[in-house]
Amino acid sequence: MAARSSTTSSRRARRWSTSPNRATPKADETMNVATLLAASALRVPTRDAWRHGDRSASYALARDRIARLAGGLRALGLRTGDRVALVLPNGPDLFELLWATFWAGLVTVPLNRHLHPREVAFVLAHSGAKVVVVAPETEDSASSDTTDATVLRTGSPSYEALTAGRPVPVAEVHPEDAAWIFYTSGTTGRPKGATLTHRNLLSMTLNYYADVDPVHDDAVFLHAAPLTHGSGMYLLPAVGHGAVNVISAAGSFDPADYLALAEANQVTHGAFLAPTMLRRLTDEVRAGSAPDLPQLRSLVIGGAALYQEDLQQALDTFGPVITQMYGQGEAPMTIAVMKPDQIPHDKAHPRRRSCGRPFTGVEVRVADADGTELPAGTTGEIRVRGDVVMAGYWSDPAATAGAIDNGWLLTGDVGHVDEHGFLYLTDRSKDVIISGGSNIYPREVEEVLLAHPAVCEAAVVGLPDPEWGENVGAFVVTGPGADVTEAELIAHTRAHLASFKKPKSITFLDELPKNANGKILKRDLRNLRS
Repeated sequence: MAARSSTTSSRRARRWSTSPNRATPKADETMNVATLLAASALRVPTRDAWRHGDRSASYALARDRIARLAGGLRALGLRTGDRVALVLPNGPDLFELLWATFWAGLVTVPLNRHLHPREVAFVLAHSGAKVVVVAPETEDSASSDTTDATVLRTGSPSYEALTAGRPVPVAEVHPEDAAWIFYTSGTTGRPKGATLTHRNLLSMTLNYYADVDPVHDDAVFLHAAPLTHGSGMYLLPAVGHGAVNVISAAGSFDPADYLALAEANQVTHGAFLAPTMLRRLTDEVRAGSAPDLPQLRSLVIGGAALYQEDLQQALDTFGPVITQMYGQGEAPMTIAVMKPDQIPHDKAHPRRRSCGRPFTGVEVRVADADGTELPAGTTGEIRVRGDVVMAGYWSDPAATAGAIDNGWLLTGDVGHVDEHGFLYLTDRSKDVIISGGSNIYPREVEEVLLAHPAVCEAAVVGLPDPEWGENVGAFVVTGPGADVTEAELIAHTRAHLASFKKPKSITFLDELPKNANGKILKRDLRNLRS
């Protein structure tokens, strides 16, 4: 997986942004990640591909239904490179559609099922999605009144008809064709779509095998986090080596349910957990009886920093199975990893604060503002290069130019590497709030607050939260004579944003602290609530 030059990066971006429906590529230029599922269906046809509640499907049955679903999507008139948005809860439908879009040569656009309909509408319009699939629980997210895309509802006769036709072979697509657009909230308040190619996803999968776990034949993965986010990425290495995928039927994360599923299914791998989920699991075990999990080999933690106290309690509770992952939607799952056997036994060892070493084929550089590499131990911006780095932001060349510099992804994170190549995150240059593993950008919330007639100034910061890591704290200056309550402003934001983005607290101030240049001093606001 050779490093990508800026010229190569630009060429890749042009391919998917201007020619998504070009002629069939030559045989030696094809790479479709759906072949991971097709190969496992041949190797382990009778093994369960997924389990959900009391339902399951073997790899052979899943392959057949996915191939038919891919054919049904093609029969709708979709062509290679067309986007299919998914606003679905975890379950078999989401599993099948993720793979069916790959299989058909389409581009999957999975969305958080809790997004506000206005947020969904923006992504559908920005991505140019031709089809959006909703479930009975999420059908209010999109309708013919809010999007030009064809809206399909799982379980409906029209949706089930998609699987009644003839199966189609895996589509031949180019390695640099888009496969997954991973939308993340932007610092400008507008979501950005990190465009992940088939090469990106295959490189990510191979890196998992090389640096995290080879996935043996007895592997059972448990998915409790959304498959539209990090846990969905873990489907690729799991399916690629024929693992069983247990998908929690709980509507939201439930530690008791998680532990019961892990024990009943002899789970070997916790696919993806945010630090707050791990903390809740640990608390559940410590409050009750310990589950019988002798086969558990890995609990992968990502999405936010893992506090040292939480790490130690998890190690004491589950043993040496905690794998810490550092990645971004722009470089999915694979920037650096700290494996269980790399965590020092000495609780005071500084390496305990590391997020590990870079993955195979991934270059990590700590640089100054000019991009010059800094020596070990010196703090700077973390930059990443390799085949896991996105092709760019969908239909946003300005944002792409600001994120990729001469082939290097500018992560927006600040840290350093030690003399042994271990990476440490010390701060975030962006003001992103990470709550329960989900990213929330202050500017997005601030703009909604400022739209209220009573608000003349607003600033949003992340405040420490023992349950979620951080919560959204807002500081507001109202206009002369304005009369508005905290509850009213929170309700206002809830009417325009997903519920998890609304402020948990609003502090009213006479003025916001600013420096001589008029810039709001957010660190001073955090100190007000510390």
